[in-house]
Amino acid sequence: MSVLTIGLSHRTAPVALLERVSVAGDALVKLLHDVQQDVCVAETMVVSTCNRVEVYTAVDRFHAAVNSVSHLLSVHSGVPLDELTPHLYVHYEDRAVEHLFSMVCGLDSMVVGEGQILGQVRQALKLGQKQGTVGATLNEVVQRALRVGKRAHTDTSIDHAGASLVTAGLALAGELAGRRALVVGAGSMSSLAAVTLARAGVTDIVVANRTYQRGVRLADQVGGRAVEFSAVPRELAAADLVITCTGAGHHLITPDMLSSGVFLLDLALPHDIDPEVRAVPGVTLVDLETIQQSGIGSREGDSVASVRELVAEELAAYLGAERASKVTPTVVALRTKAADVVEAELGRLMMRIPHLDAKTRDEVTLTVQRVVDKLLHEPTVRVKQLATSPGGDHYAEALRELFDLDPKMPEAVREMEL
Repeated sequence: MSVLTIGLSHRTAPVALLERVSVAGDALVKLLHDVQQDVCVAETMVVSTCNRVEVYTAVDRFHAAVNSVSHLLSVHSGVPLDELTPHLYVHYEDRAVEHLFSMVCGLDSMVVGEGQILGQVRQALKLGQKQGTVGATLNEVVQRALRVGKRAHTDTSIDHAGASLVTAGLALAGELAGRRALVVGAGSMSSLAAVTLARAGVTDIVVANRTYQRGVRLADQVGGRAVEFSAVPRELAAADLVITCTGAGHHLITPDMLSSGVFLLDLALPHDIDPEVRAVPGVTLVDLETIQQSGIGSREGDSVASVRELVAEELAAYLGAERASKVTPTVVALRTKAADVVEAELGRLMMRIPHLDAKTRDEVTLTVQRVVDKLLHEPTVRVKQLATSPGGDHYAEALRELFDLDPKMPEAVREMEL
């Protein structure tokens, strides 16, 4: 079985579309089972967050599975397939594993390095296990990904990448204490910004979010107050410090909405704030480009580069182990055939010389077994080593051909292992 990933995220789709495709609760469970019921899908797991919806599957047919999963995402979301397809990405085999490892490490997140995705993938795996839609293939690769993600947060400074962006952006605002702040959005980056403001002594923090209750939770955490998203224009008039990170995909704040001096920090990509606001007297706009020019980009780049190296290292180790495991059933089948030959030949020998005593019989049997083991040792060890390289499965095929192994035997061994 091969791993296939089909999904869309904040990088490929606007928030409005992500909200339509996102699934949770009973709808998520139904999607899991509907995908797995397809004849070419053996296992499935769904990661559904505010920033991404990804379906992970173990399949035996690529094109049929892509068509089926895409169709089911369309059916479950109510989004026409021709509208959904341009925003979908597809990763298969090695690329699917690499994407999963990178995603769990936070490299694909809106807030680079955020740790929330680690828990979200863990929950997706648990749900798939509980529903019986996750089997050996997905369980192994996702468990490995979770270990990679944990290692990324432990062994590198990726956790501080997002925090550095917020800190650097707010450093350009000057003194924070005593100012009135409006935080637009309640996701990871906005939450980090709100907490940073509170720690800096900002006591008047207003949070506006599309989902009001989520805004309330963030406001409560920082001792502020929440308002409906529609109140943003009104709150802008009273604020002198505004931070946005909504991932809306379009400009939420435009020049005509500003009438007085205000410091604006836009942490979203695509931008939440129209760059033309810089033309408004007394307005200062800091965005990701501004922060990168301040020097923070190189420091963030170092941590991201470290995690990318880690992902490459872990990916190579995983793929090598996977390739080696695929040749194991062939090696077992070869040794099984050799053992059968030894048993048959020894049986014939003992029938021809029945007068041998038990001690001599045991010595002859042990000697023949040692000879066979020594003859098979080097080729079986070597084929396992060669199997870890790309195209290594060809060596297993050669072994099966050279020793005339029953094609069904390695598969039978593999099924017994599962």
